[in-house]
Amino acid sequence: MDIKNSVVLVTGANRGLGLALVEALKQAGAAKVYAGARNPASVKSEGVTPVALDVTSPESIAVAAKACPDVTMVINNAGISRGGVLLSDTGEQALREEMDTNFYGPLRISHAFAPVLAGNGGGALINVLSVLSWISLPGTATYCISKAAAWSLTNGLRNELREQGTQVVGVHLGLMDTDMTAGFDAPKISPKDVAAQILQVVQEGGMEVLADDTSRAVKASLSSPDKAAYLAPPATSHRSP
Repeated sequence: MDIKNSVVLVTGANRGLGLALVEALKQAGAAKVYAGARNPASVKSEGVTPVALDVTSPESIAVAAKACPDVTMVINNAGISRGGVLLSDTGEQALREEMDTNFYGPLRISHAFAPVLAGNGGGALINVLSVLSWISLPGTATYCISKAAAWSLTNGLRNELREQGTQVVGVHLGLMDTDMTAGFDAPKISPKDVAAQILQVVQEGGMEVLADDTSRAVKASLSSPDKAAYLAPPATSHRSP
């Protein structure tokens, strides 16, 4: 898909990777960028159209879909991490909250905007996932489950949207330098770098972004004779945003 002259909706566009994507799209010549955020006043980028959008609210999504009828690309970037431990007293609640945003959010957005994309020629749908789609680390189990589900969702959407000509892209990465990873003392990829890779893959018609060495190594381990990399990863492995 050609980025130039595209019309793009980015969810969670007010900071982190969402903000980097907004700026990268502007530089790439996108005709219009809708910057989705729960509080549109928090969108500070110039030259974009702020949109009130809560991915946990079907009503908010329906209003946004009507307000953005010219969209040719949707980037599901909004996400949360609760650091949930499965068998803790708060594990189930953490998982429900993460699933609501990280899984059901992209599903709701995709359902609302698939007809819009079809009406505008097919376009592209990009889901920001994680290396934790494939592994689970201590203290992140609930988040990992939500991202594993979102990976499977992405694969399902690719099948269902193929006939209407929509390019579906999954994005995997390890630690990224955002507010969510501020407490982790480890090498991190920059949101600007990830945004650039996403746009390049979309431009080239690809289906998957492996943004860093961590995501590439873990993906490769899925078919390796040594399954330790994803069956029992060390506690020091990178965690995604």
